[in-house]
Amino acid sequence: MKTVKQSSFFLLPIACCILLILFSSCGVYKFTDASVDPAIKTVRVQYIDNKARFINSQLSPNLTEKLRQKIVSQTRLNQTNNDNADYDISGEIREYSVTTSGVTSNNGQSQSSIQRLNVSVHITVINNKKEGEVKEYDVTRNFDFSANQSLQDAERALLDEMVRTLADEIFNRIFSNW
Repeated sequence: MKTVKQSSFFLLPIACCILLILFSSCGVYKFTDASVDPAIKTVRVQYIDNKARFINSQLSPNLTEKLRQKIVSQTRLNQTNNDNADYDISGEIREYSVTTSGVTSNNGQSQSSIQRLNVSVHITVINNKKEGEVKEYDVTRNFDFSANQSLQDAERALLDEMVRTLADEIFNRIFSNW
């Protein structure tokens, strides 16, 4: 009896290791859900213009660079500045506005408690491998901040989150077939 228990005790970890190797090598686990046609090799991410009525001067350059970095690090695509890139990605920030999101009552008077920064980006992807097939995406995100903060303070505090969130959403729209 002892030999059966001892041999099964040693076989269990070995079987688990084999299964782990098989599952990981079969592609069951993926680090990203990015799906890129194997024919696509290069990408050009053009500068994302800011065409909103109100302009945050840091948003366009930071968003453009973050999107470039994300595409290069999470796909096998090579960044190029050539006009003949397989994917040609361009975009523009169309909305950048502040609205009141929350209101509180203080001594019978209403006052704003939460402000919302609304950001909308329009993205165009041209697939030059498919005769210039064009896909367009709109990404809109809202970022709340205290009404006690000035807009400039809120923008400084929210910039990294805005850039990261918008870049992630744009990436997912383009490469994850959302």
